[in-house]
Amino acid sequence: MMMSDKAYHIPVLLNECIENLNIEPDGVYVDLTFGGGGHSKAILKKLSAKGKLFAFDQDPDAQKNALSDPRFVLIPQNFRFMKNYLKLNGVKQVDGILGDLGVSSHQFDSAERGFSIRFDAALDMRMNQNSELTAKKIVNEYSEEKLVSVFKEYGEISNAKKVAWLICKHREEKEIETTEDLKEITKSCHSKHEENKFLAPLFQALRIEVNQEIEALKECLNDCYTVLKPGGRLVVISYHSLEDRLVKNIIKSGNTEGIIERDVIYGSTTKVYKNLTTKPILPSASEIERNSRARSAKLRVAEKI
Repeated sequence: MMMSDKAYHIPVLLNECIENLNIEPDGVYVDLTFGGGGHSKAILKKLSAKGKLFAFDQDPDAQKNALSDPRFVLIPQNFRFMKNYLKLNGVKQVDGILGDLGVSSHQFDSAERGFSIRFDAALDMRMNQNSELTAKKIVNEYSEEKLVSVFKEYGEISNAKKVAWLICKHREEKEIETTEDLKEITKSCHSKHEENKFLAPLFQALRIEVNQEIEALKECLNDCYTVLKPGGRLVVISYHSLEDRLVKNIIKSGNTEGIIERDVIYGSTTKVYKNLTTKPILPSASEIERNSRARSAKLRVAEKI
């Protein structure tokens, strides 16, 4: 049964995304993160009968929201495979790509998925329910050194060594199974009034590792340039500094490392994108009031040269 997009996920910066996609009615577009279909529905409204929209989502829950429209194709895969699956559908280049990164409201609100610090649930955090790697597997099987690396790199947690040590000490006696187990084990790592401030990046780090989010985003962003037509738009909403840095880098330098390549002879730089947002577009106060998830959103836009 299809849910309404608002019940599933309120699309963030919707008008700003559609405006910056600069939609050609007969064009071909990609929605990298279908979710509840809010952005996709808005894109379809701008397309003619000749237009086409391809959407990606690896979450079976999101796939239940598939739109019944001859111009729409939902591909049940991670967006890291965008280029290959577009090719399988006979598409080499598109007019615009939209990505609303991160976790949907539905995923956060589904207690059993283990994404949220609000619920006691199994340590899962998989966006793709067919994946073998779970947060439970990570906290029980990763070495102490690897846990430190995950917490530092993906959560920017300052006392990552203590967190990893406590986890390893506890699992020697008993397997860590739930979000409450993890919260209890790491209680001494933060003061009572800073609990949420500590747990949010901890859960973020585990979620990113479970879903290989950074690697997937790097692969996708690197493919976007090949897939976009000259003049095509790349429109991306990020929710934390790790994602935003990769988006900034790809726009600035054409690669996710941010390395600006120079002509060996002339020393000139090779620009692949025109940056249309020197500063990111942020949600208005009224949007944040309507949808608290929007508060950390940053929208960046680039046009392929």
